[in-house]
This record gives sequence, structure tokens and C-alpha cells, in this order.
Amino acid sequence: MQVEWLSAAVDYGVLGLLLALSIVVVAIAFERIFFYRSIDPKNFSNLKVLELELTRRLLVVASVASNAPYIGLLGTVLGIMLTFYNLGLDTSIDTSKIMIGLALALKATAAGLIVALVSVVIYNTLLRKAKVLMLQWEIAHG
Repeated sequence: MQVEWLSAAVDYGVLGLLLALSIVVVAIAFERIFFYRSIDPKNFSNLKVLELELTRRLLVVASVASNAPYIGLLGTVLGIMLTFYNLGLDTSIDTSKIMIGLALALKATAAGLIVALVSVVIYNTLLRKAKVLMLQWEIAHG
């Protein structure tokens, strides 16, 4: 039984999910940046209402940042399992097949780490800007 279709599904599924999550994070980052530029903290009468507006959608960015490495790791584990399964089907042991299979499996972890690192930087940048805007409100209303 060949599992090449399963290998492709795992590979493209994990990498596709990570790509989709990174697109979502970048879209939220642009939306928040444009929102932060247009907002005037002095127009808010309550700091908590301002905070709610400023932190909207940041949970999504934080969730991607914390879970992307695990998604990548899942892809790696599944890739390694498929590599060993394919080796079990083949009676001859070819070390190049093993190394290629393992290298391809590890790319999922690398992709997950890249998405996580970018998401963490975006989250910290947006959170810092939100805190600055809240401090500006406190100064204006203090």
C-alpha cells in the first residue's frame, strides 16, 4: 500500500495551514496599524473602552504565535512516521531515502518556528503601541 498521497496531504496540509495562519497574522497587523494611526485616545471617555478597542484581534496573533511551533512539530512527527512506514515497506535500506525523508519532515518545524517568530514580533509591537495609546489617554485625562 502506497501512502504517497498521505505524505503529500500531511506536507501540504501542515505547510498550507501555517501559510494561512501567517497571512491572517499579517492582515491583522496591517489592520491594527492603520487603526492605531487613525485613533485619537482623547476621544474616549473611558480607558477600559479604549483598551478593548486597542486590543481587539490581538488574541488571534498571540494564539498563532504560541501554537505555530506545535503545528510544525506535528507535521514533522507525521513526516517521520511516514518515512519509517515507507522504509518498512522497502526491503532494501537506502540511507539517502532516510535522510531525504527526515529532512523533508523537518521543514514543517522550521516553517512553524518562522511563523511563530514573526507572530511574536508583530504581537509585541502591536501591544506596545496599544499601551502607548492608553498612556496618552491617561496623560490627557489625568
